[in-house]
Amino acid sequence: MDAHGYNCRIKGDQTMLVKIALISFCVLELSNVAVLYFAPGTRYANAVGVFRAWEQSKQYPEIHDFIRYLVNWVAGAKLIFLLLLAVIVIFGDIEIQQMSLLALALATASFFWRLYPLIRKMDRGGQIEPEGYSKTLGLMIAAFIVVFVVAGVVNI
Repeated sequence: MDAHGYNCRIKGDQTMLVKIALISFCVLELSNVAVLYFAPGTRYANAVGVFRAWEQSKQYPEIHDFIRYLVNWVAGAKLIFLLLLAVIVIFGDIEIQQMSLLALALATASFFWRLYPLIRKMDRGGQIEPEGYSKTLGLMIAAFIVVFVVAGVVNI
């Protein structure tokens, strides 16, 4: 027990779970940022190559430049967000880290408000390759939300 009556082993396990969740998310999203910056047309790491419109837009340079701008803007916004999370992992105490996981869960859940209906519509319309990608992405994001909530509420 420490001076506050906490079992130090449980507190250490809790801290490790929170850090693992945050670092895993950062690594995964950092791979997405790298792909968006350097190989946006790929179908890996949640890049835009899964959208048939990506290749079609190349026939229209002004539209393709606009799409490239938006892709790079998303990558830049993600990078800012990831660097802030890195600061939280390195310098934040366990309470701040847990609150950041709950904030991540809430922010990630916003995917189902606007993005999921749109990608599902595009998937059903044959605009996504491979077919069914929207369902896979939705399940993956839902799993992240569950992990964030579980890791965020352990021993609060």
